[in-house]
Amino acid sequence: MEKRDYYEVLGIAKTADASEIKKAYRKLAMKYHPDKNPDDKEAERMFKEASEAYEVLSDADKRSKYDRYGHAGLEGAFGGSGFDWGNFSHFSDIEDIFGGEGLGGIFEHLFGGGMNRSRGGSRRNKGEDLQLSLSLTLEEIAKGVTKKLKVNIKDTCETCQGSGSADGKSSQCPQCRGTGQVMQTTRSLFGQMQTVVRCPTCNGEGKLIEKKCKVCHGEGRTNKMTPIEVEIPAGVAEGQYIRLRGKGNKSKNMGENGDILVHIKEKEHPVFEREESNLRINFPISISQAVLGADIKVPTLSGKVKMKVPPGTQSGKIFRVRGQGLPYLNSGYNGDLYVQIIVMIPAKVIGREKELYEELAEIDKEKNYEPKKSFFNKFKHLFNMI
Repeated sequence: MEKRDYYEVLGIAKTADASEIKKAYRKLAMKYHPDKNPDDKEAERMFKEASEAYEVLSDADKRSKYDRYGHAGLEGAFGGSGFDWGNFSHFSDIEDIFGGEGLGGIFEHLFGGGMNRSRGGSRRNKGEDLQLSLSLTLEEIAKGVTKKLKVNIKDTCETCQGSGSADGKSSQCPQCRGTGQVMQTTRSLFGQMQTVVRCPTCNGEGKLIEKKCKVCHGEGRTNKMTPIEVEIPAGVAEGQYIRLRGKGNKSKNMGENGDILVHIKEKEHPVFEREESNLRINFPISISQAVLGADIKVPTLSGKVKMKVPPGTQSGKIFRVRGQGLPYLNSGYNGDLYVQIIVMIPAKVIGREKELYEELAEIDKEKNYEPKKSFFNKFKHLFNMI
């Protein structure tokens, strides 16, 4: 079966921003959630399909590859078997909708048991994902940038080598028998449901430590300031994020690291206003330039460019300078710069300048610039309403 377009799956436009993408996903997740559709395989499929689309379109890097190459651009992104629960990074979004009840069992069922289980049947721990915000200027967004940051992560304790034990000894948890998981039965509005949850006795460790390491207090991890590099592609937008796989917290029991999610924020620019990949700017000119026309130099993110203002240009007129906006994400194309002309009226004139304006006023009287009757007829209905 041919995979559907991700934008079609979520029912959004290709220009949708992060908030629109999230809103669309939440709507579908609520509609097709298995609790609301028991034993409905089609609803399960739709729920998984929406989750996959959300995972791709919420990630700046994945979305850019998909926009450019389609599904072919994501080959290998989810492993050889395709998208499964291990690739989904939006637990919190699902919890916002359903309160987190029974999520583990739901996703384990939907995604074919792909919940990071080890060969022995116990759950393979993964470290926590970390989130951080990165503010970028329009200049950085226009060119792309590499940011070097220091992040406080939990890393393997060097004293106990990650075991959490001062003497290296531990015993199997009697409640979960080393699996780190127990079965729990819960009731919801939609009926009774059994889920696999973390063992409360060993906190999912599968073992108990009698003599804990004095440095990490049995956790097997300690805090460490770690340098990281974040490659920001040109054209990113606020609300998107960059995922750094394996750069988050080290898990307990020497499992794999979590990820770091770098959320993009955009600094306000003193000159330009952003509209997707287009930029807008207000540019002041004098009355004489507006009347007679002029060649002006308009600022862009890469320097000034010449632009011709034709004679008789009115204040508020907008001109487009092609290709001087921001790049579309990984596309090789740029948006445009829209220049709105603002004719500046001098607040005070003296001397020769005042004399010239007085001469101009006399000429204006001769031309009789007063509004004609036809002008007022256009607004007659407004006066009748008063």
